[in-house]
This record gives sequence, C-alpha cells and structure tokens, in this order.
Amino acid sequence: MSRFLPADHSKGDERTIGGYAAVHARPAAFEGPDGFSYSVEILADRTDDPTNPIGAFLLFVQWKRMGEQGVQGHLETEFLTFGATPAEAKAALGAMPVEEVQRHLDALCAARE
Repeated sequence: MSRFLPADHSKGDERTIGGYAAVHARPAAFEGPDGFSYSVEILADRTDDPTNPIGAFLLFVQWKRMGEQGVQGHLETEFLTFGATPAEAKAALGAMPVEEVQRHLDALCAARE
C-alpha cells in the first residue's frame, strides 16, 4: 500500500538525481519520448580499468502501460562516473541534474528505436 511521505528538503538538493531520491524517499520518475513511464536508480559495478575500478550508471525501469501493473523492460547507460568505491562512484553520479538524467533517457529511447 502506498502512503504519502512529505518531502524532507534537509536531505539534499532535489534538482539532482541523488538529492531527489533522498528528499522524496523514492526514485525519480520520468516520461520517456516513447510514452512509457520510467523510474531510475543509480547503480555501480566493477570496471576493467584499474585506475577507475568502480563505475556508476543509471538503470531506467520501464513500467507497463496497460494491463496488470509491472515492469515491461529496462534501459541502462554506460558508466557515467567512476570512483574507488561504489559509494564514491554513486555519489558522483547522484550530483547529476535531473534534466541531464532526462536527456540520457531520451537518448537511450532514441537508440533503441
């Protein structure tokens, strides 16, 4: 069951993707140019580069438009930021403005078509 949680602006800057998640206690949601709804998460994984051992990327979960609620697919960016630890790489990506995240989603949707 969903419930309303008021925004807590003391937790960050909601104009960044990491700040939005902290302030609203949930992932940000976007509408793709394909008409689907997406939510986004910041993830990190190991790279093959010893100078940048951890990379962070955006994972967009695509939600079904019709029928039973659920996931229909996903899109993900390449590594966008790097760090020595997952927390460091994710924090760097979390500083990305929300508008730039939308541009990444738009580009991923265009590339898929």
